[in-house]
Amino acid sequence: MSSNKTTAHAVKPLGVAVLGCGVVGSQVVRLLLEGDADLAARVGAPLEIRGVAVRRLDAPRDVEVPAELLTTDAHGLVARDDVDLVVEVIGGIEPARGLILKALESGASVVTANKALLAEDGPTLYEAAEKAGTDLYYEAAVAGAIPILRPLRDSLVGDHVTKVMGIVNGTTNYILDKMDTYGAGFEEALAEAQELGYAEADPTADVEGFDAAAKAAILASLAFHTRVTASDVYREGITEVTAGDVASAKAMGSVVKLLAIAELDGDDVSARVHPVMIPRTHALATVRGAYNAVFVESASAGDLMFYGQGAGGEPTASAVLGDLVTIGRNKALGARGFGESAYAARAVRPMGETVTRYHVSLDVADKAGVLAAVATAFSEHGVSIKAVRQEGRGEDAQLVVVSHEAPDAALAATVQHLREMEYVRDVASVMRVEGAV
Repeated sequence: MSSNKTTAHAVKPLGVAVLGCGVVGSQVVRLLLEGDADLAARVGAPLEIRGVAVRRLDAPRDVEVPAELLTTDAHGLVARDDVDLVVEVIGGIEPARGLILKALESGASVVTANKALLAEDGPTLYEAAEKAGTDLYYEAAVAGAIPILRPLRDSLVGDHVTKVMGIVNGTTNYILDKMDTYGAGFEEALAEAQELGYAEADPTADVEGFDAAAKAAILASLAFHTRVTASDVYREGITEVTAGDVASAKAMGSVVKLLAIAELDGDDVSARVHPVMIPRTHALATVRGAYNAVFVESASAGDLMFYGQGAGGEPTASAVLGDLVTIGRNKALGARGFGESAYAARAVRPMGETVTRYHVSLDVADKAGVLAAVATAFSEHGVSIKAVRQEGRGEDAQLVVVSHEAPDAALAATVQHLREMEYVRDVASVMRVEGAV
């Protein structure tokens, strides 16, 4: 009797093209070269690397790649007749978009880790894959090694997902964790993250929330069967988070995290990224350092959390290989997986109409009637108060107010009203709240 490995090697090999050989791409190549026999058994056919497209043939690489596999002709590589599967780990919009479209049009199935492209122009790629009868998979585009997209697309497809909330950027989580644990300021924590390699020399994409917003768009699209782009996602970064904000959260038994939040808001979808205070009893509050975690709420399965390394060469390459095995198996069987599911076509609710809660810290004159005046300001905008804490400081006082849920526009208008009040010296901090704070 023949073994599975023998059977796998008796069939026609599947040709693989890898686009990009940086931190992730080099690890993908290594895993393909080292795991050829096991991967062949899992796929049902051998996987053979046809080429690795790079910008420079002589660039230093973390993994030694056979010279005969390297090429600078990416367009020629994806159009080859003997390429069945393409892995895109270049990143960015172009030339990645053109290469993926060329690969799909040529009949190849594609695995990509390109969150920015998917969040900006995913429908174009999905439609090209549908037209060509090929697969487009992208597990590695969100949260690195953490399997979150496939559970949303497959495992929970029979359930009713109501909310997806997660820490999907390791750089910002590392910075906020240092601010919480050691009382560091933002700039100090950022400098340490850069020194350790967690943050880029230009950290804008991370600290201003662009990276997380792209991932939020992908999560919302899958969870709610609706096309959501990065431009639909409300975005705030962490550059305005102060040590005082973090200390105030700690005093309330909470921690500050940058969260990507996608949820059903009535019949609409809400998608946003911003700092929030969450209680330390929440599962996401325990996520430390540069780790990622995604929390899912659903009608039947209840609460689920997916946790692990959200970035790095090997973790991300693991997610790429998982997709590669799946699309390879489909190719070997002459089948294809499910494509885009956007049948619900829900509207994306503007942030001003999204229901949320605020934590507001005020420096006020320590005089009779100030608290009543502040409460009136909240009431005039239809916002009720859940909790108040006051601490005297000589002639001044610090007043901390936590609201009940209200439309974000009403909360923002309340804050503007407070700024204009005679006895309010300063609105020292404004932050949204999640959970039972």
